[in-house]
Amino acid sequence: MPGTTIASVTTLIPERPALCAPSRAARELGLKRYEFDLAVELGRIRVVSDRGSGARRVARTEIGRLQAQAGFPQTLRERVRVVGTKEGASLMGVSEGRFARLARLGLLVPVRFYLNRYRAVVWLYLAEEIREFVANSEHADLITGRMPETLRSQLTAGLDLRPRNWRGRHLGFLLRQAEDPWVRAGAIAAFLPNEEIAEIAKIPYERARLDRMRPSLPEHGASGSPGALLGEQIMTAQDADEIAWLSADLARQLEATRAPWSPTPAVPRPVVPEAPVDRTAGRARSDTSPSAPPGSGPRPSRGLLTWLRRRSPRSVGAGDPARGT
Repeated sequence: MPGTTIASVTTLIPERPALCAPSRAARELGLKRYEFDLAVELGRIRVVSDRGSGARRVARTEIGRLQAQAGFPQTLRERVRVVGTKEGASLMGVSEGRFARLARLGLLVPVRFYLNRYRAVVWLYLAEEIREFVANSEHADLITGRMPETLRSQLTAGLDLRPRNWRGRHLGFLLRQAEDPWVRAGAIAAFLPNEEIAEIAKIPYERARLDRMRPSLPEHGASGSPGALLGEQIMTAQDADEIAWLSADLARQLEATRAPWSPTPAVPRPVVPEAPVDRTAGRARSDTSPSAPPGSGPRPSRGLLTWLRRRSPRSVGAGDPARGT
């Protein structure tokens, strides 16, 4: 229609950020927060460090990769599903007692633990790993047959590798996330007794920095409570060989932190050549000039005016001591 102006409206859609916070990434992936954290620990979800804050972030491309997988999100949630002893025994088709014995022998590695209302330790296992254990034909005798005498004697002696296996698994996760020697040293120190750390890190500065770099481990009750003390006991190395292995690894990491601070040999300063001196003119002036009186030092130069006066024939012939060398 003549005289009519139609204005077009453009809707601006904000650009989606390239990195997402863990809480947002968990919602977009259909995971609960503890499931997301476990997926990161297991390497199911790749995270990166924000250059500005250093916090963990998930790239938008990583979220797209996971969403494009077949069966999403059920397959992803199934890969991080954890079960206790009762459900794990049901998946394996054995009694709860046999399942617990296999776990105590170290054949099943827990990924989580918590303390129930009676302060009993409840271990959690990956359902995916239990199914893989059953599918392995080499484990058929352990599942349905009679347990070997050597293994039964170890159980009778009180062997329980569940705490040690959990420590090893969690330490592996912390070391994979560490990008600095001090961070790796702090992760190792988190599982060592304090007296062992004091034996290795004898410098007070190193001990203080190790304490700052130690990661926060799962808490189980208020500080000093029976639950917290039990949790601390589980998270601290107990066996002599485990303590020796962690101590040696901590010593190596501390050596790596000291390497950048090792003294470097002093670099010799370059020799600056002196300006050429006309020694002939200097001797001529010294021959025509009387010696300076005792105790008098060299007089300061007066710049261009003094230089012009030195070039004057009258000054050379007069032999003024004030204008000598």
